[in-house]
Amino acid sequence: MTVKAKIRLYVDAPMGKGQSLSLSKEQAHYITGVMRQKIGANIALFNGRDGEWLSEMVEAGKRRAVLICKEQTKPQQNPPDVWLYFAPIKKVRTDFIVEKAAELGVAMICPVQTDFTNSERIRQDRLQAHAVEAAEQCGGTFVPPVQALQKLDAVLAHWPSDRRLLFCDETLVGETTQGLDGAKGEKWAILIGPEGGFSNAEITHLRKMDETRSISLGPRVLRADTAAVAALTLWQNTLGDWR
Repeated sequence: MTVKAKIRLYVDAPMGKGQSLSLSKEQAHYITGVMRQKIGANIALFNGRDGEWLSEMVEAGKRRAVLICKEQTKPQQNPPDVWLYFAPIKKVRTDFIVEKAAELGVAMICPVQTDFTNSERIRQDRLQAHAVEAAEQCGGTFVPPVQALQKLDAVLAHWPSDRRLLFCDETLVGETTQGLDGAKGEKWAILIGPEGGFSNAEITHLRKMDETRSISLGPRVLRADTAAVAALTLWQNTLGDWR
């Protein structure tokens, strides 16, 4: 019978049966100092490439911990090829968007600066850490990379012709749209605007793009963090890996 581990950790190291790996100082402190795990403890590990592995701790210390991979407990499961573009908002709500995107299943998280974006910078390393934590907690085996902040007009100027862009357009509130036409397996991206919405110039540009599909997210204007969750849910249920 497979032993179930109560703790899951993301590690940046190759994994396989019998593979030995050392945890970072922070992870060693968390495992031994915070969670009070000792030699012989079972820890679930994943690296975003090799699935999930059950490991056993063979060396335990507050600054150093060594684990041995025993058996694979989950195969690698990558999300569909959908990217999430969003305008950063207040710190806590931006963290929420990144966490929920990782949980719901995206291949990449891309913050963008729009005409009405209030934040001019992000902490890419901190947001990446939130994506890792979300994957650890939700049982995923993939961690979406968080890209550096880019200007929306630069992104659209080099948009790949083989990727559809789902534009969540708040000016279509209450209308019925057919933005989610298509087949599974196609490349997609979802674009969520800032708290102040998109500028008229941005809306005009987006609607002129051949790759753009506009969609309404219902009869009410949603906050940006709510809109991200709603759009990803609709996409996953229609074209993603939820069915």
